[in-house]
Amino acid sequence: MNPPAAVDASSKASDIFGGDILQNDAARQSLIKVDDNPKFELESYIANYKGRTRFDRLYLIGNCSTILSTDALKLALAEGKSGKDVSRYERAVQALAKVAPSDPEATLDRKWVDHKKQTVRAETDKLEHELKGYKNNLIKESIRMGTDDLASHYHAVGDLVSAAKTYTRLKDNCTTPSHTAAMHLKIISVAIERGDWFGVQQAAAKYNTGPKPDDEKAKNQPKISAAVGLSYLEQGNYLEAANQFLAAEPTLGDSYNDILTANDVAVYGGLCALASMGRNELQRNVLENIQFRNYLELEPHIRRAVSSFCNSKFRSCLDILEEYRADYLLDIHLQRHIPALYTAIRTKSIEQYTIPFSRITLDAMAKVFAPEFVGGLAAPTDINSPFVQELIALIENGTLDSRIDLEKGLLVSKQTNLRADVHKGALESIEEYIKEAHLRLIRTNVLGAGLQVMTPATEGKADLGNRLGRAPSWN
Repeated sequence: MNPPAAVDASSKASDIFGGDILQNDAARQSLIKVDDNPKFELESYIANYKGRTRFDRLYLIGNCSTILSTDALKLALAEGKSGKDVSRYERAVQALAKVAPSDPEATLDRKWVDHKKQTVRAETDKLEHELKGYKNNLIKESIRMGTDDLASHYHAVGDLVSAAKTYTRLKDNCTTPSHTAAMHLKIISVAIERGDWFGVQQAAAKYNTGPKPDDEKAKNQPKISAAVGLSYLEQGNYLEAANQFLAAEPTLGDSYNDILTANDVAVYGGLCALASMGRNELQRNVLENIQFRNYLELEPHIRRAVSSFCNSKFRSCLDILEEYRADYLLDIHLQRHIPALYTAIRTKSIEQYTIPFSRITLDAMAKVFAPEFVGGLAAPTDINSPFVQELIALIENGTLDSRIDLEKGLLVSKQTNLRADVHKGALESIEEYIKEAHLRLIRTNVLGAGLQVMTPATEGKADLGNRLGRAPSWN
């Protein structure tokens, strides 16, 4: 598999994620060029989504995949032209012109752009004027509906800052718990698109603590868990992300596919769990998790990868993940985390593999973790081989408590003398018991003799009591 090449995307960040992002970490990272063909079929893949995320995902694929770039950008161009956000259409045309300059669609439709901008301005003025009239009439429900319409319009045209502010103003005019719950969900959607991950968590917390009908609570629980899990994933907190995805009720279906799908929950949750949990936790929280099992059925290769890890079949686990690397590198939320996630999973695999052994040959380890070097590019016992260098790095950072014997080709664990440790602990316990028993005998003998321990001198009683933190006894 060809290694992905990182390209500088600082100038493209605002193009891909919008120009008014508050704190989108992904926009500050380098895009990754993917030369391998993904397993998914582009049109079938994008059909699983709706709303603005369709363009975002297509545009990312168009900028990163050398194989799907033209097809993805053409679909992104059509998606941009079908909406109200003119800037998206313009960006798609510019990107298509770079990869396919001779394509007829790579020319900007200036007439459509001017007409759409005029239409958007007119609709914005109309909605703002209507809202102003509702406020003058002091009709609370009309104000709420007018504010909601204006916020939705801002969101549709790509003015995410105005959309976030306007949705927040809905709070004062919400008259039912359903209205308040819907407001928080819309704030979460805008915050996700902006990359405001703290805002996602804040809005989710307000939703969870606020009033809401029981039926809506059950319906929206998987959405909230998925949104919070996504925010933790984007922040690099993979354990919390895994816990949130694993807690999502299996009723999500396609109800949240303007953000992510049930398949995404399975993939995100499975990868985060593999990177952050031990084998016992994976068995208990993932494989034996009845509600998450429904998600794993949608992505059976994730279940196989987790099962392989739990059964110490680390080569199988890593091979499965490697097969889907191209797919995950073309995911808008996963791309920048794949190197860290895969490295964490590989490191955990090496660590778990070495635990049962006091010493193990480098050849045996290389067959599991570096098969491309066995009998090929470099001998595993060579100090300059990538695999040995990887082991050295793990030893230096404290992940492996071992040493490498290059002469014998062994990885030797620093085993403690368990028998000596047991004997030492037993002797310490005996000494502590003897000391405590001696003090108890002294106290018993003092009481039996009718004696009373007094302070040395009357004049020193006050000072002694103060030093001991209690009042002195004058008996």
